[in-house]
Amino acid sequence: MRAIRGLWRWRRNPLRRATDMAEAWVALVALVLVTVAAPVIGCLVGVAAQDSLQRSVREQQHSRHLVTATVVRGLGRAPTETDPDTGTAHDVRSRVLADWTAPDGTRQHGAALANLKSPHAGDHFRLWTDPHGRITTRPLDSPTATTHAVLAGFGAALLTVGLVESGRRLIVWRMVRRRYARWDQAWDRAGPDWGKAGTGS
Repeated sequence: MRAIRGLWRWRRNPLRRATDMAEAWVALVALVLVTVAAPVIGCLVGVAAQDSLQRSVREQQHSRHLVTATVVRGLGRAPTETDPDTGTAHDVRSRVLADWTAPDGTRQHGAALANLKSPHAGDHFRLWTDPHGRITTRPLDSPTATTHAVLAGFGAALLTVGLVESGRRLIVWRMVRRRYARWDQAWDRAGPDWGKAGTGS
């Protein structure tokens, strides 16, 4: 908004200074960058993030497998975990000792998290593993990846706007400081004779 207000200096005015025109040019450049460059950068970042994340989705869906595990015995209630991708923050999960078969056919045995309230020996549950049976997180899904890409694009656009506005403010601040320095120099030159007869004041 300040960049837009800075454009008022374009109007004709006999008191308009060269620095006023310079500030108007700075405001115009900032306005163009905010309205054109920021959306373009946001789109480019969003597209790049979408390509990268969708590639990760395909890789994870290919390399992660959902297998059925069998409870050997319970190990107690697991602490609550927040998984933003699944929205299962309120699911009850228990730590159990379990057996499962890896996608490559090897038998696995170890601790795992089961979405069972009261696990008993012989209960079955599902868990995600890599091809060798090591427990891993569920793969990223395509809609979640798209959401993250959109947020990355918006973030890049907002960051660009912030950088442009910060640059504009810094330039204007330096111009104002320079203007005040010139005024101080002018007052220093005029000061000794100010108000004396015959000095034209």
